[in-house]
Amino acid sequence: MNEENCAQSEVEREKLPPICHTSPTMDLGRGAKQPFPSLSTFISSLNQRRETGGRFSVGTNQCLPGGRHGRELPPICSDVRQKQRISIDTLPPEVKAPFPSEPVIPLRTKTIKEFQEDMDRATTSGDWRDVRDFYLTTFDSFLEINAAFKREANAPFNTIEDSGVNSKFLNAVYDALLCTPQDIQKSVLKGIINSLLREWKGPRTKDDLRAYFILVQNPQYSSTSTYVIYAHLLRQIAGLSEADHHFLVHWFKKLSPRRFRQLVERFLHFISTRLLPAPPDELPPLTRCSWWIPAATKVLALFNAANSISTPPIMSFTDFYNITLDHIDIMEQYRTWQSHGNSNKFSFCQFPFILSTVVKKAIIQRDSEQQMISMARQSLVNKVSRRQRVDMNLLFLNIKVRRAQLLSDSLDELSRKRADLKKKLKVTFVGEAGLDMGGLTKEWFLLLVRQIFHIDYGMFTYLKDSRCHWFSSWKCDNYSEFQLVGTLMGLAVYNSIALDIHFPPYCYKKLLTPPIVPCDQNTPIGMATATLGDLQQVMPDLAHGLGELLCYEGNVEEDFCLTFQVFQEELGVVRSYNLKPGGDKIPVNKQNRKEYVQLYAGFLLNKSIYKQFAAFYRGFHSVCASDALMLLRPEEVEMLVCGSPELDMSALQRAAQYEGYSKADLTVRCFWDVVLDFPLELQKKLLHFATGSDRVPVGGLADLNFKIAKIDVSTDWLPISHTCFNQICLPPYKSRKELKQKLTIAISNAEGFGLE
Repeated sequence: MNEENCAQSEVEREKLPPICHTSPTMDLGRGAKQPFPSLSTFISSLNQRRETGGRFSVGTNQCLPGGRHGRELPPICSDVRQKQRISIDTLPPEVKAPFPSEPVIPLRTKTIKEFQEDMDRATTSGDWRDVRDFYLTTFDSFLEINAAFKREANAPFNTIEDSGVNSKFLNAVYDALLCTPQDIQKSVLKGIINSLLREWKGPRTKDDLRAYFILVQNPQYSSTSTYVIYAHLLRQIAGLSEADHHFLVHWFKKLSPRRFRQLVERFLHFISTRLLPAPPDELPPLTRCSWWIPAATKVLALFNAANSISTPPIMSFTDFYNITLDHIDIMEQYRTWQSHGNSNKFSFCQFPFILSTVVKKAIIQRDSEQQMISMARQSLVNKVSRRQRVDMNLLFLNIKVRRAQLLSDSLDELSRKRADLKKKLKVTFVGEAGLDMGGLTKEWFLLLVRQIFHIDYGMFTYLKDSRCHWFSSWKCDNYSEFQLVGTLMGLAVYNSIALDIHFPPYCYKKLLTPPIVPCDQNTPIGMATATLGDLQQVMPDLAHGLGELLCYEGNVEEDFCLTFQVFQEELGVVRSYNLKPGGDKIPVNKQNRKEYVQLYAGFLLNKSIYKQFAAFYRGFHSVCASDALMLLRPEEVEMLVCGSPELDMSALQRAAQYEGYSKADLTVRCFWDVVLDFPLELQKKLLHFATGSDRVPVGGLADLNFKIAKIDVSTDWLPISHTCFNQICLPPYKSRKELKQKLTIAISNAEGFGLE
């Protein structure tokens, strides 16, 4: 075995200990080029530093005896104990400090054309010397990386707007790298190791940040054989200051969408691979590299921040979900987060952008179940302590309603039983013999929502342009009904019921402002920042008009004749409101029109409905108060309330279970032929017939546990459903025509429960 292979084997056994940032015992000059170490020399140098007491940056909860901790990895997300969120748009104070002096960068003049000519020549002739020399020099140190890829070698490029990197040249070099011989690719990795080994005192320079920005894009990290080096690179990036992260976020934002997506997918794959058991010869033991996942997740958070501040976002927020996390013990992560917040104890809940809606729903469900058990236990203990007879009904929130008086009975029951809201919900329809195993509850929610949002009731206004409901702005002395509607929506989430509600996304943004109910009753709630884009969701025509006002090139004051005053019709009476003190006397002009639009949007979406929404907010949080809400985006709250918007009957067919039938039986084949051909409206009716709700649960129809059972009765019978168990019972129909006729009749007349 030759020396290089021996060195490679040695590195696989050792799996590189953590790379440190500073060392009191060694001072490698930044400017002078160091000879390329072999991998065995690299390992030896690290071992020597251990023996001589060199300081290393260690795992999350470890430190060397008698030594100081390495640089702490700053949290990317909010501090959950202070209930705050960090804004990446705010320039940290550190950025305003004087920049560290930049060393003189060697002059490199290679162009894309010259590089491509070298590549073509090497590919044709087989002589790779020029290409080898280029890669060997370029990745030897951070200085050389800047020399090769910085557009102007000694220009400062100290702004977030411009990284100063020649992206076209960098992409060409990286695209060609994987096509070069293995010895060249290994030399690049050795150069990166050499670069990461260098240590500096004091803050990083912008050239150092540029080198990290360049190195993290290396396509070689797609291979698990490079994961040890990749992990150390990510660790160093994660350990940078908040000010440095701020620069990187804005530089990442300017990557091409394709490159950006590739890097995000690489991070996700790296995390998934490390989460799953790996062959011993492929990756080091998890106990020796527990810091890999925290480091990768923290760097991924920078990309998520870059995506969030991009308009429009580079990727959908769902593309940051790591589906592998759907299969781990997420409640252990949740409990760690609740106990330690954003301290050094890592939890994926510190970075909720990586958790799918399915995972977040599971957390909320488990949290709700624990609260239900706790409330039921307390009720039981209270009864026993008073030596009273125990009635099992006290373990539930029991709602009894008449269909003819559904709304008034429901609101009355919820008002009287506020103390029981966190118990398991059970619904009884007076005069009907159905037992609630879940189906009656779904039916109750469905019918109640229809009545509450009916235009005649007046609590909500239906806006045709946006096809959604919004809060009526009429004033009254008592807003308790809005609180009860919020309670109803909270009960639906708490009991995992999807509702047919059409609020704009901004409503859910308000529900999370703040995500935890403040203790101080005077603290404003539901006052989310309102933008023109938010107004577009609710009142698109008005938002369009205000947008034209902002873009108008003529004389705004004379042509529009507007003041800082708005008019609203309330119960047939037009009322005027000033947007600011003395607003009726302040004309809108070119200089203040932006302020006018902001105040107008804020008035319509916040101030004019503050009391209505505050009552609604308190009702929702009276049931759903949980730290788990801090993990959710507004879009995810909407999905938990309303279910998934996609009705995929093919997914339901693939996941269906059978009792008395098999999927090859004629009746079953006819059933799916008919259902897949149904229009959307009939498919929703079928879903309502089988489950008690026409909403698709989070996770899709595949998670519905849908069952088709055989019932040995005459084919004159209509199909029967058991909504508590998501089950349809079909007689053995012999033809598609007969099945379609009977099924259509059944699903079109599916309201009410009873036994005959």
